[in-house]
Amino acid sequence: MGRGGRAGPWRPTDGRARVPPLAEAAQALARFADRWDPRDPALSSRGRADWDRRTGCFASPPAIRRALYPTNAIESLPAALRKVVHGRGAFPQDASIIQRLSLGLHHVAKQWTQPMPEWHAALTQCVILFGERVQV
Repeated sequence: MGRGGRAGPWRPTDGRARVPPLAEAAQALARFADRWDPRDPALSSRGRADWDRRTGCFASPPAIRRALYPTNAIESLPAALRKVVHGRGAFPQDASIIQRLSLGLHHVAKQWTQPMPEWHAALTQCVILFGERVQV
């Protein structure tokens, strides 16, 4: 579920991260500014200055947003490696921990070759939006 097991605006209680629609992202930036502007006004001003450049993903349909959002794969690697190491209390040699992590990486890499869920829906949306630029 993320750090501390808490749910947040981009991490629902089911543990799956998601990219919010544009309106939700704008509301989240406003909430962030309300909370942090008294301490450090420069934080939200930086977010607002780059808002137009950063919102391209938010304006896309949900299927494309899920395809573009890589956080699940990025966040899952350290968690998978911790799980591999957590099974052993101590390692007698450095080579044994390296071997264990290597096998864990091999196991995790198998998941990366699996097709993305709902890829067909994302591809269909790309064809609709970008037409000839998407070769199927």
